[in-house]
Amino acid sequence: MKRVGIVGGGLAGLVSAILLNRKGFDVTLFEKKRYPFHRVCGEYISNETTPFLKREGLYPSDYGPPVIRNFILSSISGSTSRVNLGMGGFGISRYTYDPFLVNVARKEGVEVQEGVAVNNVSFQESSFQIETSNKHYETPVVIGAFGKRSKLDKALDRNFMKYRSPFVGVKYHVKADFPGDAVALHNFPLGYCGISQVEDGKYNMCYLTRRENLKRFGDIPMMEKEVVYQNPHLRSLFQDSDFLLDQPEVINEISFAPKKLIEDHILMTGDSAGLITPLCGNGMAMAIHGAKILSEAITRHWNGQLDRFALEYEYQNRWNALFKRRLWVGRKTQNLFGTRLNSSFAVALGNYAKPITKKLIRLTHGQPF
Repeated sequence: MKRVGIVGGGLAGLVSAILLNRKGFDVTLFEKKRYPFHRVCGEYISNETTPFLKREGLYPSDYGPPVIRNFILSSISGSTSRVNLGMGGFGISRYTYDPFLVNVARKEGVEVQEGVAVNNVSFQESSFQIETSNKHYETPVVIGAFGKRSKLDKALDRNFMKYRSPFVGVKYHVKADFPGDAVALHNFPLGYCGISQVEDGKYNMCYLTRRENLKRFGDIPMMEKEVVYQNPHLRSLFQDSDFLLDQPEVINEISFAPKKLIEDHILMTGDSAGLITPLCGNGMAMAIHGAKILSEAITRHWNGQLDRFALEYEYQNRWNALFKRRLWVGRKTQNLFGTRLNSSFAVALGNYAKPITKKLIRLTHGQPF
């Protein structure tokens, strides 16, 4: 049975499905929501992915994604630095890009099960049982691409779920007066907010803060006025922008703790495999690249070059070589954000030690593939 089941229809799941289908696999992908929908995400993709996306016909050129070349950083007090991103990237919303990939997947023969939640996945005698609310599926290979935090993480008793995470993510789409070729990170007490352009002249504005900020002020609007507005750039953005969503997208208890790549033989990819801190702005590129190397390893497995143990070993080695250091650098760099002293130091670093800043940027980005 040359079959693969994919739990989760984000970038990693969709790109894996498309690539494996092209290699002759019978692919079923399960997504608990229905497209299109918004996700809490920075919506910036590093150009390390561009050669691959164009080669595979997955670059969203029809949507005119804006080219992003510069990085702006501000401290809580409002001082700023600006550096060139080097490789740069482009902006595209998940509300647009995920359905684009779904259409490619369906057109090419992937079975996409929208609005279907997977309740459990179990491995028995060299095959998996995938349990949904109304049906069971059997498949020899399962990819876990179910995002930052899922009930399946709890069902699998994953270690990071045993500990409370203090982080809350909030995302808006806005019309704003902001440079279209830049991505900015603006600090505020116990958090930071990113803004960059996506398609149709819209901007994604997404911030990460600690739960204690929200608990102290009771709700998101009050917290924003009392805390986020302490940065004058953010105060102007929030007061002068046109907000396009009826309400913000919110996710609680985002964990940046290391995660196991293999859980009961389920092959994790995307945010299920490891989540990079948003300030590094590269989670989408990692999801795409991770899907590529995983689909290659699974193809080698089915061609008889790798047994299951060797498949898991090879995938872990390649994933760690590409991403483990980037995740570590992201966790360490996060210490420079969210306080007055550290954010002012980070801005000074950007202004007076640009080579160091550019090196940090390079360490959280990969090479074109």
